[in-house]
Amino acid sequence: MSTLPPSNATVPFRQERELIADACRVLAGRGLADGILGHISVRIDDERLLVRCRGPLERGLGYTTPHDIRLVRFDGTEAAPGELDGWSVPNELPLHTAVLRSRSDIAAVVHAHPPRTVTADLAGISIRPIIGAFDIPGTKLAAAGVPVYPRSVLVRNAALATEMVTAMAGRPVVLLRGHGLTSAAPSVEQAVLQAISVDLIAGLSLDTISAGGTLHNLPEEDMAELPDLGSTLNMQVAWRHELARLDGIVESKATVFHRTSS
Repeated sequence: MSTLPPSNATVPFRQERELIADACRVLAGRGLADGILGHISVRIDDERLLVRCRGPLERGLGYTTPHDIRLVRFDGTEAAPGELDGWSVPNELPLHTAVLRSRSDIAAVVHAHPPRTVTADLAGISIRPIIGAFDIPGTKLAAAGVPVYPRSVLVRNAALATEMVTAMAGRPVVLLRGHGLTSAAPSVEQAVLQAISVDLIAGLSLDTISAGGTLHNLPEEDMAELPDLGSTLNMQVAWRHELARLDGIVESKATVFHRTSS
């Protein structure tokens, strides 16, 4: 089996592999991809993509390393010698390639299984703009609509992937009933942050209804007052926070382990 060599000069797309690996761990750290299910891809060109693959030492999304990110062709074959030695592409690779083929504005696709999002959809609760300044990008995403692909299937072939893309209707996120969600964006960071926002709204919706409340869309005058805080805050700072949050989780677990083992 092969692994990525340590030299920056000999590994193509090393930075992209590291970004995807970080993003997989962020999804898991946020509870959007518990266990071994879920994957992220990035378009390299019209024939190739980087995608999290099944590896020889599979430990789940929360423990993804750059070694697990492999360069493959859209048809699932390796795009360079050794890329799939010991690794296999996700069963749902067609989910990624269908989105990338159909939308030239998209470079990254996230597929995850957030329990709160799945629960809210199964309960008939749609993703609505119920919050305002609490999460401005998420509110605006919800206000424009989050569609649902109503089939609870493994999106493992072109026909099912085409159905999902059709249901997605050009939106950034589509829910997959009884399954999870797909988030697409020009960057990995944005695709992950969109998924986090949708899951946050799903969780708040569930909590509100459980507390006996009623969901109401944000009034139009409040929506009009929501500013665009810019990509620096919405993307760059938010992403640095997610990475720092991951480091904090790791440090916290290490401290607990040290205390219990002392």
